Amino acid sequence: MLHRITGIALFAGLLLASGLLSAQSMEDVEIGVETVAEGVYMLTGRGGNIGLVVSEDGAFLIDDQYAPLTDKILAAVRSVTDQPVKFVLNTHWHGDHTGGNENLAAKGTLVVAHDNVRERMSSEQVSEFFGRTTPASADGALPVVTFNDAISFYLGDHEIRSFHLPHAHTDGDSVVHLPEANVIHAGDVVFYGLYPFVDVDSGGSLDGVIAGVERIAELADENTAIIPGHGPLIDREQLLGYHEMLKIVHERLGDAIEQGMSLEEIQAAGITSEFDEQWGGGFIPPDRWLELLHRGATETH
Repeated sequence: MLHRITGIALFAGLLLASGLLSAQSMEDVEIGVETVAEGVYMLTGRGGNIGLVVSEDGAFLIDDQYAPLTDKILAAVRSVTDQPVKFVLNTHWHGDHTGGNENLAAKGTLVVAHDNVRERMSSEQVSEFFGRTTPASADGALPVVTFNDAISFYLGDHEIRSFHLPHAHTDGDSVVHLPEANVIHAGDVVFYGLYPFVDVDSGGSLDGVIAGVERIAELADENTAIIPGHGPLIDREQLLGYHEMLKIVHERLGDAIEQGMSLEEIQAAGITSEFDEQWGGGFIPPDRWLELLHRGATETH
């Protein structure tokens, strides 16, 4: 029974990563709207958390979940502003963050992302971890503006800065920083309350996730609101707790590999056991998470 539950959880995680969820499965999804700061909101539904920045010059979305949810997402936007969505910035290529691109682009929204997001969306992607292939996205879903290191937007009173975090959750992750509002959208570099999916098949690494979290922490103060890719709104103290967990697991895993322990021995050693209650209830259970991290630490990609 446990194996069956684990398989279901992993399959659900695969759907989140690939965007392969049907319109029927979205019928009962409600889009929540949470005020983060003046003119800044977090939208929740199915998939990655969406950031919404509102000004008199237009609206700006950070990620857009799945295509069947676009109308609901736009209705949520209209609940706080009558301005059109001028831009959507994808924090990485996964379908629960880019699935609405084509629908929004058809309505005149400009899609922006890191160079590697367009590259990965333009070709078939294979996930060895999930045993699944994701086909190339339609041309209309691809970002039409891409950047390498950083990009800035000026929308009304908001300065919106985005910068690349290399080889973190994927090889195309971007964080979005609103300095005046003191808000950061961390994308999937931060999964709060569950072990993070490190997409090794897409160039991700635990080292990169840890480095990315450290860079986010440098930008934050005690009053900063941080929107994670998955999980509730958090502050800097909670971010540092997440970072501490990652660092400890990283060090223990490295020590175990250096001692010549096999994956099975590492899993049996319980190196995550003290964290499993808080972090182990997500779509990747502890043993599978260790399998993923072990692969990332021992294979060259």
